[in-house]
Amino acid sequence: LRKMKYIIREMTQTEYDRLDDFLYKAVFVPEGTPAPPRSITQESDLQVYLDDFGDRPDDLALVAESNGRLAGCIWARIMNDYGHIDDQTPSLAISLYPEYRNQGIGTALLNSMLDHLKQRGYRQVSLSVQKANFALNMYRKAGFEIVGEDKEEVIMVCPLQTACRQTALNPGRTE
Repeated sequence: LRKMKYIIREMTQTEYDRLDDFLYKAVFVPEGTPAPPRSITQESDLQVYLDDFGDRPDDLALVAESNGRLAGCIWARIMNDYGHIDDQTPSLAISLYPEYRNQGIGTALLNSMLDHLKQRGYRQVSLSVQKANFALNMYRKAGFEIVGEDKEEVIMVCPLQTACRQTALNPGRTE
């Protein structure tokens, strides 16, 4: 298996319209379950990830680009989403197109975002993930800890000002 080449960079304002597609791809669909309708991203509990993205000072999005195509995206903002902790903690969303998964790109995006948020002075970052989602292990390895849960999902927090992570990648590093 050949290692895919990619770069990680900040998402440009002209690419913000792609967040809707990335959000749809981020919706966890358990094995054997039909995908939800495309319109699911229009529901208010998902619109918090998209509404006027880029207009708030806390909004930050990074993309992984491979051969001139967007392969994945990670974005953070302070919002009242599933992973909301408080009004000083940004929440994350991450999404990779299926053909780019399981190649280390998600981990690189996550580590790059954690570095960016730390540089901006945030103390921690949160997210919500379904317990059955394979990405749960990636979050654990990055230093996220479970701080809340229900039957289906967990809320995780990663402290940014401590050396919680085992690896740190430089933004823009090519794998």
